[in-house]
Amino acid sequence: MTAAARDPLVSVVINNHNYDPYLRDAIDSALGQTYPATEVVVVDDGSTDGSVSTIESYGDRIVAVLKANGGQGSAFNAGFSASRGSIVCLLDADDWFLPEKVAELVRTWRGFPEAGWCFHALTRFDTMGAALAPFRAGATREIDFRAALRRAEMPTFAPSTSGLCFSRELLRQLMPMPELTGTSADRYLKLGAIASAKGIYLDRELAVQRIHGKNAYSFQPDRLEVGAKSLVFSSGWLRSRFPELRRFSNKQFGIGLGLYWRKGEVEERSRAAVETYLASLGWLERCGVLLRAFYHSRPWLSEARSRVAWGGQPRQATASGRDPRP
Repeated sequence: MTAAARDPLVSVVINNHNYDPYLRDAIDSALGQTYPATEVVVVDDGSTDGSVSTIESYGDRIVAVLKANGGQGSAFNAGFSASRGSIVCLLDADDWFLPEKVAELVRTWRGFPEAGWCFHALTRFDTMGAALAPFRAGATREIDFRAALRRAEMPTFAPSTSGLCFSRELLRQLMPMPELTGTSADRYLKLGAIASAKGIYLDRELAVQRIHGKNAYSFQPDRLEVGAKSLVFSSGWLRSRFPELRRFSNKQFGIGLGLYWRKGEVEERSRAAVETYLASLGWLERCGVLLRAFYHSRPWLSEARSRVAWGGQPRQATASGRDPRP
């Protein structure tokens, strides 16, 4: 496999939109890798702050892509097109990599030559420098979730953008990805990757995720709408590109529709996507999707189910910050 070749070129693709206060830390961390065959591609998605000046100050040390605002998905597409590496690592502009990240990634990939992707643990801090619970998902291992996805089982181990790395071979199958403003694009890439190939989870905290008001989902006043939109649109894209995942896509779509119902209604820009998806279903599939949507539109139902399953105890988060219950 190309990604496992001796001293492969590794591209770090940084996506940025109005994160100039953090951007230099991200770029410097990519340029400061101990692995010499590292290419740094920085995509600015129509920033209106000082980001462009910061990017231009690096000259030819980076590959700069300056484009009109089109959303994170469009930034990923542009960055992939501009990159040359046989391994591609994604980095959000408000995060940074540890110096040994790329070297460790290449060493690990050589031990799993058939893997198409590698996701790894993350250190997390808030803007005051206080440590938060890291993202961890068990021991380093090879993972094949393809059969589980076909059974509509939802893996929960995948980190956020800065913990995602892919072989170029795999990204050629997934790119160009759908472009949609106003929602995170990494859900499609994560699900598309684990639906297409086996991969590696690397239990090393090789990147630092900075948690702040603009990127912390729980802090967002419109978090239900953002989550619902991401689930609805990614379900449609997955069902279209991966028909064998229809059970999984239906499950995810039902959750998204239920979140919209919990909010009150489906937002206008998502109505056509919802109607198109429902129209593509047979009557039995549609009944299942609508029942799931009803379930997720009523928070007390999921909480009651959780309490029954866990002996009447309220939901608890693990040390990793995730609730272990379904």
